[in-house]
Amino acid sequence: MSRRAGSAGPRTLAFVESPVQLLNVLEWAHEHARTREHEDAPGAGLTLVVLSPIDPMTRGQLRRMAELAREEGHEVRWEEARGGAMAPFQTIGGLTGMLRRADRVVLGDPFSRYVQLLLTITRARDLVVVDDGTATMEFVAQLASGERLVRWHRKGGRPGPRDLVFAPVSSVARRRLTPSEDHRVEIFSSMPMEEPPAGVTVTANTFAWTRGRFGPPRITKGADMVGTSLVETGVVDTDRYLEAVQSLAKTHGATRYFAHRRESTEKLHRLAVESGLEIVRPDLPLELIARRGPVGRTILSFPSTVVHTLPLALAGTEVRVAVCDIDPDWLTDKASPRAQGFLSGVTGTARDVHRLSAVTAV
Repeated sequence: MSRRAGSAGPRTLAFVESPVQLLNVLEWAHEHARTREHEDAPGAGLTLVVLSPIDPMTRGQLRRMAELAREEGHEVRWEEARGGAMAPFQTIGGLTGMLRRADRVVLGDPFSRYVQLLLTITRARDLVVVDDGTATMEFVAQLASGERLVRWHRKGGRPGPRDLVFAPVSSVARRRLTPSEDHRVEIFSSMPMEEPPAGVTVTANTFAWTRGRFGPPRITKGADMVGTSLVETGVVDTDRYLEAVQSLAKTHGATRYFAHRRESTEKLHRLAVESGLEIVRPDLPLELIARRGPVGRTILSFPSTVVHTLPLALAGTEVRVAVCDIDPDWLTDKASPRAQGFLSGVTGTARDVHRLSAVTAV
């Protein structure tokens, strides 16, 4: 078992539902081992529980990330958490004993109903939230202001029937994620946090594990584009998005488009036909893909997690990350009233990126 896995603690449980969450658990474990203060710290014991989704691309990336976690010396437990009507009950039943024995719980998505339900079971004194992308920024803001936990693209809408039924569980989970005399809360993040919640320990994720494990990459002369799922989440209009991608590709000479794991096949097919871009379906999170290379000298993105993470993962290289703002006219009628302000904040708080104005149609 690797030294880097060695100080996570005898009963540390990590729950992940996406490849990015799993990557950030590995980054947390690496940083935790590197900065431990006491030589008599507990030995190895990080158990990483994958609450597997149904989406094939996400599952594929998770399996590749699980292999990397095992190589680092961590135990990985794969749960078919959504494999039928009885799957959630079987999963939770099988994890209850581990949850009650755990000294520390690491989680990647505090908005997940699955994770919120698990938080009502655990008695762990240490809770760690690792990045689940830009959603971490919204989680921190909501925790600091005492609001209920709602994903940013749904904020402003009325709670549905399922929200009302689940409200008591969500309320308990929110209390568990608030520091008290009984437990501590740490946020491990690469996202900007001007005013972290009172009592919460914030640790910076610098992507030290990624830089040490991969690269440096071979850099090509051209530009690459990073896809986003803003269309799939109902925030941005499909036609406007495709027009913007074509305009950016033409202006900057982009040849490859790295698809987000949630982008629909239909949209990607249309994008390939209309823009001529080569569509790449990554088998790992983009931070690792870019670090392994080859990668374009310029990486073009819309407001998303990668405008914060790629400059860290690619530190010390000559790659430039450029982010294009979302024009308010691109938003759909279904977009949350919070959407434009949130997306502007994602771009405005990004460090070491080149900011592009919203593009016009080609």
